[in-house]
Amino acid sequence: MNTIIFRTIAPILVAIMVVFSVFVLLRGHNEPGGGFIGGLIAASAIAIYGIAAGVSEVRKALKIDPLAIAGFGLFISGFSGLMSLGAEAPFLTGLWTYFEIGNAKVDFSSVLIFDVGVYLVVLGTISAIALALEENEEGE
Repeated sequence: MNTIIFRTIAPILVAIMVVFSVFVLLRGHNEPGGGFIGGLIAASAIAIYGIAAGVSEVRKALKIDPLAIAGFGLFISGFSGLMSLGAEAPFLTGLWTYFEIGNAKVDFSSVLIFDVGVYLVVLGTISAIALALEENEEGE
């Protein structure tokens, strides 16, 4: 099913899916969404690009091994839990701070850091699995 139409539209579709996955990531904990669903959407985009362009092109575009991305996400998620211990609160307690940028008040939380970590874990893990399966398919 690797037609010229699919190969042409895939990069545009991938860009839209990645932007949407970041949107879903950032709206999590306020509305449905979060790191897990956002990571699945982004990993699906990588799988689509892999089908259209080939695994070697995806690996060149990523520049980092997907399992390294997953490991870094796990580190970030663990770090967000340790932040609460520094504030003498139970592990993974949400901490909030506010920044003023101009006239706008921006909320920043350890929950967002945890969600970014989950996003990277899901993105890296599912991408590694999808690329391994696509490599196996190309080899046959």
